[in-house]
Amino acid sequence: MADHHDHKHDSDDDQAAARVKALEALLVRKGLIDGQMLDLIVDTYENRVGPRNGAKVIARAWTDPAFRKRLLADGPAAVNELGFPPGPEGVHLIVIENTPRVHNVVVCTLCSCYPWSVLGLPPVWFKSPPYRSRVVSEPRAVLREFGTELDDKVEIRVWDSSAEVRYLVLPMRPEGTEGLSEEELIELVSRDSMIGVTQAKSPGAKGGSERRA
Repeated sequence: MADHHDHKHDSDDDQAAARVKALEALLVRKGLIDGQMLDLIVDTYENRVGPRNGAKVIARAWTDPAFRKRLLADGPAAVNELGFPPGPEGVHLIVIENTPRVHNVVVCTLCSCYPWSVLGLPPVWFKSPPYRSRVVSEPRAVLREFGTELDDKVEIRVWDSSAEVRYLVLPMRPEGTEGLSEEELIELVSRDSMIGVTQAKSPGAKGGSERRA
């Protein structure tokens, strides 16, 4: 987000991370948890069961019109086709497609309901009260703070996740990617673009950074 929000959020994130680390160290010392096992669980959801899975789903939808149609009609079934069981939090997954006229963005106004199987662990900012309230009341301003500038003619739709329904955004395929393979397209899909706060990366921006979890 913009600088006047970044410093506050970064400070909050740092304090939360420090508290988590301190609690983790205490529990490990007392033998209540296994540090290596905890690291494995985090790695699983951040990398293997996380955004990489969602990126594979998006890239397949970009390259396979029939799969895209199935994904929009029945998200859980289509995701499962690629070997990513939706899990209990993804049983009622709905995929919403961005178009030149409509941009979708996801929030959970009550807590942090989130499709872990395709997006990994929810980022700290997704759970923060400022995001949860402001993206509903002033979505265009919030998107701008993430670096997403949209024409005034583009309609913004905000989708509120719940314990019953989770959402995954299908971002628009970037221009100039017609000759890229599915594996190359995967690198253009970020977690944030599947939440809807950003768009998919252009081919020349593969190394672009994603907002810190």
